[in-house]
Amino acid sequence: MQENQVKKRRGLSSNFRFPHSYVIIFCIIVLMAIMSYIIPAGQFDRAVDPTSGREVVVPGTFHYVDQKPVSPFQLFVDIQEGFISAADIIFFIVFAYGFVYMLIKNGTFDALIGGLLRIFGKRISILIPVCMTLFIFLGSTVGILEETYGMVPIFIGLAIAMGYDAIVGSAMVYVGAATGFAAATLNPFTIGVAQQIAGVEYASGIFYRIFCAVVFGAIAIGYTMWYAHRVKKDPTKSILYGEERELGENADHERLRATKATVRQKLCGVLFIFTIALLLYGTVSYGWYINQLAGMFLVMMIVVGLVGGFGPSKIAATFLEAGRGVLFGALAVGISRSILIVMEDACIIDTIVYFLSSLLQGTSGYLSAVGMLVVQNIVNFFIPSGSGQAAVTMPLMAPLADMIGLSRQTAVLAFQFGDGFSNMFWPTSVCTMCGIMGVPVNKWYKFVAPMFGFMFLAQVILICGAVAINYV
Repeated sequence: MQENQVKKRRGLSSNFRFPHSYVIIFCIIVLMAIMSYIIPAGQFDRAVDPTSGREVVVPGTFHYVDQKPVSPFQLFVDIQEGFISAADIIFFIVFAYGFVYMLIKNGTFDALIGGLLRIFGKRISILIPVCMTLFIFLGSTVGILEETYGMVPIFIGLAIAMGYDAIVGSAMVYVGAATGFAAATLNPFTIGVAQQIAGVEYASGIFYRIFCAVVFGAIAIGYTMWYAHRVKKDPTKSILYGEERELGENADHERLRATKATVRQKLCGVLFIFTIALLLYGTVSYGWYINQLAGMFLVMMIVVGLVGGFGPSKIAATFLEAGRGVLFGALAVGISRSILIVMEDACIIDTIVYFLSSLLQGTSGYLSAVGMLVVQNIVNFFIPSGSGQAAVTMPLMAPLADMIGLSRQTAVLAFQFGDGFSNMFWPTSVCTMCGIMGVPVNKWYKFVAPMFGFMFLAQVILICGAVAINYV
């Protein structure tokens, strides 16, 4: 009865079912295949940039090529190629979750949360801003985003044990890391690549970017804290109220508070902290990325399994359980990548970028800056990779900024904002994350849409501020 009243209050029909995430992505793939018959095929010439060493587009070389429509059968071939192209991230997610799941199965996870509940007591809510600040810092400086996927289940369980819901736990990790990644100060994957291609010294203009990071961090933390307080006060206000869930559903507050760690679990807790430290050290000092980190998680999964008292067969069986649990999110990465493969086969990505960039010519400084921001947000739908988007757009946006009287630093800032924040909104990224979080796509949008609106308004104000101060 209460659940029906909540649904009525939210204007939901009990008969309505939001489409499955895979259905949404498949519809986008079909749409792109249809567009391959409508949008003219075109390409830029490409050359290796001597500064960054990356292959980038050559401005002024766009030309149309023979139309290459994607046939219905080729569409499904491209889905297969999408999975192959995204294999590194797919298996990274599997191995990262395998490590986390081993900690869950051997009881370390419950003991860790129980310890936190006892230490912080009624002040447990302080963990939300503390953890989000940490992830914002890591995303902003070393560019951590995908690397946090394996930590999502831990924070979901922690949030539920604290009396919140899975969205709060997911936001502590994903919104924090994504906000930092977008409001980058030193992120080598976005700022580093974009500034090199634009011919701007790396780390220049950092003070304004730090200011931007503080503004966006305050919005992300403030909004998440507001939602968390609302859910804690009245669980029926949770966007997930009435949803059947598996991830984190056993995180009972009182049971966890009474859970004491054994010697084995304490050792596994130390190994968990060591693994996170090793992740940061390897990323910063040795440039580790997906493959190296996947190998690290695989090794540590075996180590914590043995230390936790599991034999080889038990470790193997637990890994298979973990694989089943994370399969939805991991495969969402592959089917999402298929969107890019379809557009590459049809040669329409360059046409779209050329058309969008041409719209900015002949406009005023402030309008051009906001236009760049909008263009970069749109392009991120088609090119979700930060470094990939920089390689395609910055060779066009940097000289365009010169032509319309903007600094190249402002063009980099527009790229940075447009590439980063839309990761929390475009379905190409959202469907993947919702799979990992175990949160329905429509529920995530209900949570994130208002925050994204605030953040986009802040992007516009801050990009106009960069124009006003002639940001260099």
